Amino acid sequence: MSKPPRRSGPPRRPSKAGGPARAPLDGKSRRPRPPLDRRDEQSEDQSRAGAKAGRSERARPRKDERPRRDERPARRSDGRREGRADQSPAAQPHKPGAPQRIAKLLARAGVGSRRDIERMIAEGRVSVDGALLTSPALNLASLAGVTVDGNPVAAASATRLYRFHKPTGCLTTARDPKGRATIYDLLPKDLPRLVTIGRLDMNTEGLLLLTNDGELKRAMELPANALVRRYRVRVFGSVNARALEALAEGVTIEGVRYGSINADIEHRSGAYAWLVITITEGKNREVRKVLEHLGLKVARLIRVGYGPFELEDLPVRGVEQIPDDAVSRLRSRLPGK
Repeated sequence: MSKPPRRSGPPRRPSKAGGPARAPLDGKSRRPRPPLDRRDEQSEDQSRAGAKAGRSERARPRKDERPRRDERPARRSDGRREGRADQSPAAQPHKPGAPQRIAKLLARAGVGSRRDIERMIAEGRVSVDGALLTSPALNLASLAGVTVDGNPVAAASATRLYRFHKPTGCLTTARDPKGRATIYDLLPKDLPRLVTIGRLDMNTEGLLLLTNDGELKRAMELPANALVRRYRVRVFGSVNARALEALAEGVTIEGVRYGSINADIEHRSGAYAWLVITITEGKNREVRKVLEHLGLKVARLIRVGYGPFELEDLPVRGVEQIPDDAVSRLRSRLPGK
């Protein structure tokens, strides 16, 4: 039997009913269409590619619009371009009378540091217009109507900084539940409300700085600002000079890391020796813990310097205001001050 002649023309499409293939109506050949799920994937890929291209076109200017290298602003010493505004919060100028967080206003008025004030709010000690404040998330333009422990808070005054020669036997705190003596029992009553910059424990004596500016207190205490604290220490025991030199690399004691410490021997006398210790972090009982770690017993600990300020010949329990120009120089060195 002879085969039927082959038809010329475009290929036929299979019918939906599974019958013989039929030719396209327009006489043109067509590529088979992908399955529906594959078509959806292709559509999504094209949409994403188009969106990405649109973002790229918007974000990057054309080459002819970009400034030439010699027209770009020079970089400053801190790596930023000249003329570019500093967007850090500390660099933003504060407009007089503009609302600020209540913790910042109270800190500026000398009530305490921001952390102290947040703790006071949590303890229910701060009120605004007679209503107890439960959260520090409150902006105020002034301290009118604000009370702490029931006492009105005066508006912030000019920053003041004092040197105080703390004796042994008193605590660096405003109040003590056990009724022990505090430094505020020794201060003259005519001084403004003051907060301490750092702390000295009961058996440590020497220079203690006090201020009416909580923001200055915070800036001077921050380890990142690396203000030097200097101590003279009388120790009992065998002093190892190499062990003291190794403290310059820092030391870890009971899981706590202490940064670089500069320790020098001032002089020896029998089993006792006087050391000069310089630190920049000021962690709790740092000098005592480090020296005890070296097998030395601290017999006397005196802080003789904090930042640019020295104890010098200030008598025990003596208080002296630091000149305003010295405070201004210090503020100019501290970030955000």
